[in-house]
Amino acid sequence: MTTNVQQHHPDLAVPVTVQDHAQGPAEAPVTLVEYGDYECPWCGRAYPIIKRLQSELGDRLRVVFRNFPLNSTHPHASVAAQAAEAAAAQGKFWEMHDVLYEHQDDLSPPDLVHHALRIGAEVYRFQADLAAERYAHRVQADYDGGVKSGVTGTPTIFINGRRYTGELDFGQMLGAVQAALAPAPKAARTGSS
Repeated sequence: MTTNVQQHHPDLAVPVTVQDHAQGPAEAPVTLVEYGDYECPWCGRAYPIIKRLQSELGDRLRVVFRNFPLNSTHPHASVAAQAAEAAAAQGKFWEMHDVLYEHQDDLSPPDLVHHALRIGAEVYRFQADLAAERYAHRVQADYDGGVKSGVTGTPTIFINGRRYTGELDFGQMLGAVQAALAPAPKAARTGSS
């Protein structure tokens, strides 16, 4: 039987902390970490699948998003990641995350301001944060952590710290998460009773 969760290196090198953008309880039995790029079409394809997993699994799943902008192929990726971080500073990370994925073709600076207005962010602060690249270091830290974990493309997904290698398919991803939910088999008991 094959598995969709890689059982050897590279594992997630940077553990999840309270600094991460997370949805779902910290004590959830499964944590899914996505290294993503807001302009990546494959990430756009993963977005509704992950939303559906969250809906299906509820409090049994915690989802963490980390920025991994592929600037060489996606010219708006870095500024979009910074926009998400600027929204996070106003307590609106997930609102911006969702809008960015739902409007992947609209990531120019004026579009980002429109998205900030849409989610109810304080737009002048948002624009100042983007202009000053105030959160570029946060985006870079996520990216560097991804590199340490062997991330080279997006989306790269880890389930309970192990790289998911299956297809971007709801059924396969659900199967991998359910396998992570299953209790580990107990070793055969040895010795006398």
